[in-house]
Amino acid sequence: MSDPASLLAWRDTLADLGVMGLVPPPFTEEELAALQAPVAPPEPRPAPLPERPALPSRPEPRVARPAEPARAPEPLRTPRPAPAAEPEAPKAFVPPTDPMGNPPAEALAAAGTLEALEACTRECMACPLGAGRLRYVFGEGDPGARMMFIGEGPGKDEDLQGRPFVGKAGELLDKMIASIGLRREQVYIANVVKCRPPDNRTPLPDEAARCLPILRRQIELIRPKVIVTLGATPLRELLGVSQGITRMRGQWQQLDQAGGIPVMPTFHPAYVLRQYTQDVRRAVYQDLLAAKAWLEKGEPG
Repeated sequence: MSDPASLLAWRDTLADLGVMGLVPPPFTEEELAALQAPVAPPEPRPAPLPERPALPSRPEPRVARPAEPARAPEPLRTPRPAPAAEPEAPKAFVPPTDPMGNPPAEALAAAGTLEALEACTRECMACPLGAGRLRYVFGEGDPGARMMFIGEGPGKDEDLQGRPFVGKAGELLDKMIASIGLRREQVYIANVVKCRPPDNRTPLPDEAARCLPILRRQIELIRPKVIVTLGATPLRELLGVSQGITRMRGQWQQLDQAGGIPVMPTFHPAYVLRQYTQDVRRAVYQDLLAAKAWLEKGEPG
């Protein structure tokens, strides 16, 4: 058996811990009777009620919002084009100052032959036409010809070959000359301008004015007895007659040069090719016959 003093110490420790003793106190008689009495069965619990099915939740009514007015589609905005650059103004033509690019009047007067005149003018750039030419078309024929034909300017074929009237119009001119009993080699053929205008357009007055001194010097050296002008351009630029060729053809004019030279205006061969009617051909033939009669009789035919 344990030491009583140890037990007392243990009891005091348990008391300090809140335990009143090592062994619970004995039951009373009432507590024992209650513990030995039969235990009544528990009263049955009522069966649980069946669960009610959950009612579907009603969706909250949606309040219709007033429809927004339809917006018109915004027009597509095309990008604004950038302002076009203003075209540069064409530079004013400035003729060269050297004697080959712009032959002076003194050089023309000093040329005593057609060969010398061509030599001092073949490099001429005194008007804008010079920059676009392929060949300089001076003229050709008999230097002492009694009849001279003057046209407007070189065309494509003439620019390629460097000779006047060698295309379709030139072929017709050869036939016109032959119709009055002459050959191309017996006459002299030249133009108002010596370089081809762009797209065969009519020479501008400034362009014609630059070439006229050369043409006039040609006339002075050849000294023809009669001149036949072909079309409106030589009639206007050489003689200053502004009326149309349809009105003026067949009417004698006079060039106040070399003592006065009679001039017979007629249609250009290119016009005859476009208007190849019997009336037009008859009119040209009559004009050429009148020029030939002047050579033979010294008076209008």
